[in-house]
Order: sequence, then C-alpha cells, then structure tokens
Amino acid sequence: MGLLDVILGRSKPVRPDLDQLFAVPSAALTLQAAAGFTPTGLGSVCFAGVEGGGFARLQEDVRELLDADTGRGGIPVEFNRDAYGYTWLLARHPADDSAALVNDLHAVNTLLQDGGFGPQLLCSLIGFRDAEGRALALVYLYKRGTFYPFAPLPGDAEKRDNQLELQVRGVLGDDLRVEKDLSRWFPVGGAPGL
Repeated sequence: MGLLDVILGRSKPVRPDLDQLFAVPSAALTLQAAAGFTPTGLGSVCFAGVEGGGFARLQEDVRELLDADTGRGGIPVEFNRDAYGYTWLLARHPADDSAALVNDLHAVNTLLQDGGFGPQLLCSLIGFRDAEGRALALVYLYKRGTFYPFAPLPGDAEKRDNQLELQVRGVLGDDLRVEKDLSRWFPVGGAPGL
C-alpha cells in the first residue's frame, strides 16, 4: 500500500484465509454450550456462475471429489441455482461430524480458488438448529475472511432475528473472526443448508 492510498483512504483488501473454516467445529461446541444450537450436518458454498468448459470441468472435479464416498454410504452433493443466479453446492454429513463437513467446504473453496475462480466465490455457510427448531447459519465471507451469524425468523426466511444474531456474535467472538461491519451481514434466507 502506497502513500497515495493512505492519503485517499484506500485500504488493502483482506486476503481470503480459508483455514478460518477449521475453527468452526470448536465454535460449534461453544455455540451449543452457550446458546443451545447444534450442527445440522448441512453446509453449502455459494459462487457466481461462470460459463465455459473450464468451469464446467472444475465443477465436475468438485462433484467427483465430494461424491467419492457415496459407495460407502456418503450422500452425494447437490448443485442448485438460486433466484439471483448464484450457484450453491450443498454438502451433507452426519450432524455430529462437523469436522468432515468443514473439510468438504474447505476443499470446494480451495479447488475453486486454485482453479482461478476465487473471484466468483461469495460465501460458505454451516447450518445449526436449536431445540425449538430455530435455524441459524454461520456464514463465512470469502472476500472478507470473516464470519457472521444469520438467523431467519421461523416461518419467514426473508426476515431475520437480529437479537439472536447479536447474541451469537457475542458468544463466538473468541472462537471466530466475526465481521465487525454489520452492513456486510447479508441475508441468505432460503440458502441450501439453512
């Protein structure tokens, strides 16, 4: 960063740190103990769709990698496109194996990044539920290298439980790098894995 950048108030963009995802299993224990939310075993990666053969091959490589254990009872991954045109990859694991889920999400992000499609990566999320059935997601912002909680209100995925999100932020502040800028806590209602 140069002197002109400092004078004009520009900052260097945060580099993605995919290894931050590996903090989720321990954060899940904290979240369960402090707020009663347990992992659902569902997680997803969102990326902007790209046309072309290179991206299609990479998408097939991702599918092959994550579907390698389907012969041993593993659940195949699913690709979905949302109303905004973004592609979501949904991975499923047993609810008590959040480490395996995080490994899959990390692998997908890494393959896309190493394949030259890092700019298309938007976020990853890991789903949770409490005893009352309330949904919660820990959302990892790829371009910021931070997490934020997203809690849709029951029965209305478009509205959020802001109080619960702030409570979860306080609970996980020591476990995860939580996004400080609340305007970057984008709604992801209806996302696969939520």
